[in-house]
Amino acid sequence: MNAVPSPALGRLSRRSLLAAALVAAPTALAAPTALAAPALAPAATRPLLLGTYTSAEGGGTGIGTAAYDTATGAITSGPVIAGVENPSYLALHPSGATVYAVAEQDAGAVTAVALAPDGTYDVLGTRPTGGSGPTHLSVHPSGRWLLSANYTSGSVAVHPIAADGSLGERTDLVTHSSPPPGPGQNGPHAHQIVTSPDGGHVLAVDLGTDTVYTYRLDESAGTLTEVARAALAPGSGPRHLTFHPGGRSAYLACELDNTTVVCAYDPESGTLTPGAGQSTGSETGYPAQLVVTGDGSYAYLANRGPNSLTRYAVEDGGAALRLLETVPAGGDWPRQLALSPDSSLLFAANQRSSTVTAFRVGSDGSLTPAGEPLPAPVAVCVLPLE
Repeated sequence: MNAVPSPALGRLSRRSLLAAALVAAPTALAAPTALAAPALAPAATRPLLLGTYTSAEGGGTGIGTAAYDTATGAITSGPVIAGVENPSYLALHPSGATVYAVAEQDAGAVTAVALAPDGTYDVLGTRPTGGSGPTHLSVHPSGRWLLSANYTSGSVAVHPIAADGSLGERTDLVTHSSPPPGPGQNGPHAHQIVTSPDGGHVLAVDLGTDTVYTYRLDESAGTLTEVARAALAPGSGPRHLTFHPGGRSAYLACELDNTTVVCAYDPESGTLTPGAGQSTGSETGYPAQLVVTGDGSYAYLANRGPNSLTRYAVEDGGAALRLLETVPAGGDWPRQLALSPDSSLLFAANQRSSTVTAFRVGSDGSLTPAGEPLPAPVAVCVLPLE
């Protein structure tokens, strides 16, 4: 594993032109004096950020950048935001001014990167998460707290976010010490942490304990208090939770038993009530992540192994999923999915083929390949920006 930059380094001086992502080759960026003036992007072009493993063979050298055509879905490579270790998952601040990355390695950490309106970036520094192997992070809707999940050590962490987007010292660390690990697991494995749509609760998905923990975040102290637990089927391995826009239903991708679970959610108590596991459309595989269109009509699941995308119709106001079809993902081991802000395009980060594929989303939720796959070293996360 590569070493994590020390928080004592503070604000790094490295800057580069993110806007050049629309025209430049995917190489690490130099100081501003070595860069040409930023090119103006076509009106229908929007940026993408790409997560990778810098310590993996064939991996990237930081956060990748690209741009996509909103009409065609065609993706163009850009430069790399260097100085960020193992950024395997990315999350954007509500202001759009800062992106955060996990450092998925033994000495887990989170890094803040400022994205300026003029297209430059600034690596604001790195803070330890207090655990190992963080795989997910999210920003609380208030914009004041960063939440992260340490997979290897089975814990979740909270960091304060300053006005400039930089991170303060960790304010809380909670380890999932109970219930006992599920069948075949050697301990808790926190895989995701996300805030409910109403902002009232924080939910942590633990693959190792087959449990989703609900916390209340003290927005003054930055501490978590557990208020509820949802038990999944033993050995199911819940990995990733996605809420329906209505806020009273959520969908779980369960990695180990290859199922999707529809859950009822009570915003008042934070209680999540899982239903029975249902088919992913593939007899074998390792479901990775679900996403839901902005209007709440369709849901999509990434299936590693079969390398497919499952399309579900969302019914009963979000309380039910109906399997419609599976389609090829266009790459090997689709690790993560993301919809464009208007849900007209779906992107898949394919880890083993080192590609990002794009699909146009039809009015009936159908998926049509859009453009050629984008070569992206060990692509494990794709984040479309406005």
